Amino acid sequence: MSYGANAYAKVSQVALTPREAEAAVLIKAAARLQAIQDNWTEQQAALNDALTFNQKVWTLLSTAATEPDAPLPTDLKDAMARLGAFVFTRTFDAMIEPHAEKLTALIRINRELASGLRGNP
Repeated sequence: MSYGANAYAKVSQVALTPREAEAAVLIKAAARLQAIQDNWTEQQAALNDALTFNQKVWTLLSTAATEPDAPLPTDLKDAMARLGAFVFTRTFDAMIEPHAEKLTALIRINRELASGLRGNP
């Protein structure tokens, strides 16, 4: 196989659809939060970085989903707006008063949404 064909074959194996990319970044954010929750005493110093990453992910997701021209039904846009507001509120709460239990909802939401994006309800 030629060099160009090899390069194309490699890229085609790792190229993700937008939904797959969104799912992957949600799983990454959930994994970071889970690692901190699982090792709270040792990992608590990394909490704000992980929460900030999750907040950025949700800023992008909720903004894209609620754009007027987003190809989603109005009820789904509304649900994403409410979910985003919950995530932001929980994130700020966990930053202000850190507790491992506060991460559970964020982790679960990210994993569930990622599962839905992958078509695995």
